[in-house]
Amino acid sequence: MAEFDFDYDLLKELTEERGVPGYEDRVRDIVRRELSETTDEVTSDAMGNVVGTIRGESDYSVVVGAHMDEIGFMVRHVDDDGFLQLDALGGWDARVLRAQRVTVHTEDGDLTGIIGSPPPHTQKGDEGATEPEVEDVYVDMGMDGDALAERVSPGDLVTMDQTTTTVGDLVTGKSLDDRVCLFAVLEAARRIEDPPVTVHVAATVQEEVGLRGAETLGVDLSPDLAIALDVTVASDTPGVDESKQVTRLGEGAAIKLKDSSVITNPKVNRRLRDVAASAEIPHQLEILPSGGTDTASFQRANGATPVGALSIPTRYLHTVTESAHHEDIAATVDLLTAFLESETGEHDYTL
Repeated sequence: MAEFDFDYDLLKELTEERGVPGYEDRVRDIVRRELSETTDEVTSDAMGNVVGTIRGESDYSVVVGAHMDEIGFMVRHVDDDGFLQLDALGGWDARVLRAQRVTVHTEDGDLTGIIGSPPPHTQKGDEGATEPEVEDVYVDMGMDGDALAERVSPGDLVTMDQTTTTVGDLVTGKSLDDRVCLFAVLEAARRIEDPPVTVHVAATVQEEVGLRGAETLGVDLSPDLAIALDVTVASDTPGVDESKQVTRLGEGAAIKLKDSSVITNPKVNRRLRDVAASAEIPHQLEILPSGGTDTASFQRANGATPVGALSIPTRYLHTVTESAHHEDIAATVDLLTAFLESETGEHDYTL
């Protein structure tokens, strides 16, 4: 296993925990535990956003946030033969679901289920070539319909069943989106001491279904500056043209210039670049053609707010094998910490 410059055990705990949009309770417990040790005050709201505040020397406030939720499912139908049908919570490519184990979270405890895949022996012609949809997926619960109806109800939640491990220099598992960035903000909170400005360390909810938690939090906190963290595309794999790779693993933290939901403040991303260069922190630029992050909600939730964004390059997004390079994770923590410690509230981000 690679040598880490950060708390791998906490990262593993965060990524293996379960928490779909609107039901982030288990992750929220970890966040509260960690922030209670590193911040001056921990609060939460009616949506479930959690904020740990580090009081600075001035009232100028910076919010730095990452989302707690992972993509998952809700049970929409329990059939008479012992199978479940699902409704997606977040964006899934149903092709990656075949032959996977899932966990069904019921009122009486967790159950294991199987998303099956018909064997090739039974398929004819182009039968296996059709594009599946989430509504076509069935979860085999290994029990008859009567027994299943007593255990599982519509509205129960379903998450993918996967552990986090290392592969060479990579950390891989489910829900690195966005728990690896949640880890980064928690790690930065642990390192920051006596900041010049007040720092709100935020863990947001329901990002995967429309950036909802950050929108409300931006109104409640009304920060002077916001920095959001999320993973980004690293399709630096065979068969992908270099011009379409967005970022590459091992080349450092990604400073976002744009995605389909936001154009970051040019002065903020320039300062992020200057801090990275001054501290000799590996970094790269991110121009993401599609996809959105909490950055957009923070930018316009309560009037115009200057925003920047850091991203951790990640391969195989929205699968159970999301993979990030440990040096990119470390670089992101270093850059976020250095940026916050050097934010005086006196930089002019107006355009």
